[in-house]
Amino acid sequence: MALSCSSLCSHLSLIRLFGFRTNIINKGLYSPYKSCQSRHYSSSKVRRGVGRYVASKLQKANSKYEAFLKRRFPRFYQLYHTFVEGFKLLYQDAKTVYTIKSKMASAGVELKDLPYREMEMLRQFRRNMIKAVPLVLISIPPFANYLVFVLMYFFPRQLLIPHFWTPGQQVEFQRVYHSLRAQHHQPVLQGLEKSSQQVKDRQLQGRLKDLCAKIQNGVNPKATEILAVRGLFSGPPLGMKRMSTYQMRHISPLLFLTPRLPGFFMGWRLKSHALELLQLDRALCRLGPHQLSEAELRQACYVRGLNSGTLDVNQCREWLSQWLDVSASLKESEVSLLLHSLVLLSANYPKGPRRH
Repeated sequence: MALSCSSLCSHLSLIRLFGFRTNIINKGLYSPYKSCQSRHYSSSKVRRGVGRYVASKLQKANSKYEAFLKRRFPRFYQLYHTFVEGFKLLYQDAKTVYTIKSKMASAGVELKDLPYREMEMLRQFRRNMIKAVPLVLISIPPFANYLVFVLMYFFPRQLLIPHFWTPGQQVEFQRVYHSLRAQHHQPVLQGLEKSSQQVKDRQLQGRLKDLCAKIQNGVNPKATEILAVRGLFSGPPLGMKRMSTYQMRHISPLLFLTPRLPGFFMGWRLKSHALELLQLDRALCRLGPHQLSEAELRQACYVRGLNSGTLDVNQCREWLSQWLDVSASLKESEVSLLLHSLVLLSANYPKGPRRH
């Protein structure tokens, strides 16, 4: 029985594998093996050629489209370019997060044991995705990306994540967000003063009142002055489980959380974010703040309540050092003080006089 093309191919492959040569198939004679191989690779090459041709045509068309937009509609081109680059950055972040998550699952690494940059990447990506998912879903249907461009133009701060902001918008929006955050500084201090009346220990009560008075008078407190009242933030009246709803409603916006939630749910979210921030601080201490780039340094200060865009690098380093001095001394049961430090340490910095 004659060998089929496929069986002959497999036999000849084995012969080649063991180093034998065959002279059965002579030049010029019909070879089923040669014909089969030729047909296989020819079709594959054709497919690859067609794919490259289509890709090159699409790339040329896209280049012409971008050149047309840049020439005729420069403002719209800036939005378009920001939109495309934003999705690229978001995709890269998604791949990085997937790698981190895979490492955590395979090696059994817990979140608190991750390096600082990986921990910060997970935190930022989670917050960004909560806001980005609606935008991604809107842009899926054909031609819906034009609607996204309209939204980007009219409501960039409210609807878009930083990946889709221009460099100028990033500076402007950070300033706007901090001004909204700063509106809650005074209510938080007033809440602390009101809570001090419930403190039975006269010495601790006096320290807390003195701390609030100094900050309201424009003085930048030292880390030791803040840590002197730490005992009030692990139990009543300022511990995470004892804090008033009024106080939680003014602390939530400091972390860009909505205050329009029931008190118990708001308290749970605040505690979760406070513990996450404490873990970030511990990871940053392991890394060493001096290892941060300027962009990372400014971002770290901004997350912790400081408007770092108006400060120079040395001021940011000085402030972050003060923050870590407080954070490194706290237990998990005292994270309420870490939340209040968003105001205590940043309300007057760097305008107020430093006390030595």
